[in-house]
Amino acid sequence: MIKSMTAFSQVSNTHDTTTADVTIRSYNSRHLDIAFYSPESCQQFEESIKKIIVKTHDRGRIEIRLSINDAAKDQELFEVDDVRARSYYQAVDRVKQDLNLSADISLDNILTARNIIVPIKKEQDSQKLWEAVEPCIEAASMNLNAMRQEEGGNLYQDLVSRLDYIEDKLKLVEREAEKIPLFYKNKLMEKISGLTSEVKGLDPVRIAQEAAIIADKSDVSEEIVRLYSHIKLFRDCLDSEISQGRKLNFLIQEFNREFNTIGSKAGNALLSHMVVDLKSQLEKIREQVQNIE
Repeated sequence: MIKSMTAFSQVSNTHDTTTADVTIRSYNSRHLDIAFYSPESCQQFEESIKKIIVKTHDRGRIEIRLSINDAAKDQELFEVDDVRARSYYQAVDRVKQDLNLSADISLDNILTARNIIVPIKKEQDSQKLWEAVEPCIEAASMNLNAMRQEEGGNLYQDLVSRLDYIEDKLKLVEREAEKIPLFYKNKLMEKISGLTSEVKGLDPVRIAQEAAIIADKSDVSEEIVRLYSHIKLFRDCLDSEISQGRKLNFLIQEFNREFNTIGSKAGNALLSHMVVDLKSQLEKIREQVQNIE
């Protein structure tokens, strides 16, 4: 089953008084690239979280954003920086004396200074924190994988439809290509006839050999056989249990090579137009495959 590389997942989990919120977004990328954004208290979990992600994801740019909220009452405690408060009071009092001011120094004057009253930094329990984070990451990763599979199903239908079109068109190309050797042979004979109309004693065997050489060079049967083989392999990759975006990318290059060869050997406008149509469909497939894991 093929999987898309673009998806989104958001999960929240609460353990005791701690709530973990996780958002995961994934984008196209040639390799697996995991970016982790979290509060400082959760940086310690980065490697463990990445191990969870790689269980179900092989490629793509995956951005994980984790936030933590602790509803415990002791999270909102504050303390006074006595040293800073006294120092600030003394500085204000010195200004008052120097300028001979009569106004009293009030509490509001002291509180205008920064960092006089500050939150108490509480050490968080890592185990308790992880018990909130781990199931959240697990669920978000599974949801992301499910969404990638769902989008992959849509890609599958589109790719199969376009592949069917290419296969049907290739059958028409095959029939039209059968005319190419004869086309070049007749063209050669006409040219020779025009150049040697007054010449006698030309060896018809030699002429036939030259015509056969040109006809052989214009034969695209091998390219067509390889294209049918590529189509079969492409279908096998689409139906594989493992998403094979890299292999599909490689096959597209092979398709393009064969189409270019057929186009260079095309003996008439109709065949050239068919090749252009095939390459147009191939480009649409290429765009879709770029999104496959």
